[in-house]
Amino acid sequence: MRLRRTLARVILRLMRWRTKGELPESAILVGAPHTSNWDWVLTLLLAWDYGVTIRLLVKDSLFKGPLAPLLRATGAVSLDRAAPRATIDALLAEQASSSTFLLGLAAEGTRSRGEYWKSGFYRLSQQTGLPITLAFLDAPSRTVGWGPTFHPSGDVRADMDRVREFYAPITGIRPEGFTPPRLREEDGAA
Repeated sequence: MRLRRTLARVILRLMRWRTKGELPESAILVGAPHTSNWDWVLTLLLAWDYGVTIRLLVKDSLFKGPLAPLLRATGAVSLDRAAPRATIDALLAEQASSSTFLLGLAAEGTRSRGEYWKSGFYRLSQQTGLPITLAFLDAPSRTVGWGPTFHPSGDVRADMDRVREFYAPITGIRPEGFTPPRLREEDGAA
């Protein structure tokens, strides 16, 4: 763990990126903006800098090639988007038996601009009682870090207003690919 922390700090310094924020022991981590493959690298370096392992949900197609062993070794979890239940159930069982648990997901679901975020992070937080931590990557300031942590109130629109306010000044590596924070549930079109 110490070697990873040192390695992360050296790489981040060489890339001229810095880390920022406070992280709870257990949370559902929402990473945004998700606009580049570099997001994964910077998130991994952020986790190593803080000395934590994130169980990062990654689409299953990335686990079919040479990247699979590296993804598994860094805590990534294969997610079949068409049938996510088994993976989610296994992670919830892991969370229930652990005093620390960090589950990370890119709520945008893709590196390309879309209409809505995926609401799984919100439902998982409500189901587990774990808070939501807003993680971020801001390319102009070259900062990757942890933003605010909160428990969802159940008022989806109010909670998402909070999310929108946080991410408003943050710009990803490819800004044109960012999907603004909005859930289908806000429109009543679940």
